[in-house]
Amino acid sequence: MLDQIHLLAAVTVLGVLEQAYFSLQVIYARRAYGISPPKVSGPPDFERVFRAQVNCSEYFPIFLAILWQAGLFFHQGLTAALGLLYLYSRYCYFMGYKESSSGRLAPMYFSAGVLWILIGLAAVGILHFLLSHHLGMNVLLFISL
Repeated sequence: MLDQIHLLAAVTVLGVLEQAYFSLQVIYARRAYGISPPKVSGPPDFERVFRAQVNCSEYFPIFLAILWQAGLFFHQGLTAALGLLYLYSRYCYFMGYKESSSGRLAPMYFSAGVLWILIGLAAVGILHFLLSHHLGMNVLLFISL
């Protein structure tokens, strides 16, 4: 069983570490600009770091759910590679947003595209499982035609 999920688990841990890094960046920005919690507004440089972290946190549960569904029902290796690509694009998003609000756009669109691919893989994998398990049909044969 573990050999079927170890790559997904590794990407999950990397994602959690990335989220921790983003949170630390907000703490450092709060100290640098003298913004104490619960305040969330201040100089534009602080607000960009704060928004980047919040935006990444908002998408993280979606990413995790889709990562595991696609990995379990479609293909662990491909899903893990796409997961790494997603995490890298979110890092680029964070760093781009930290510098300027327009710096977030290309990585944001790219990471959204990766998420949609993962959603598609999860959907195909789940559909294949349901059809093969309950109806004896192999949906992957229809896709390969």
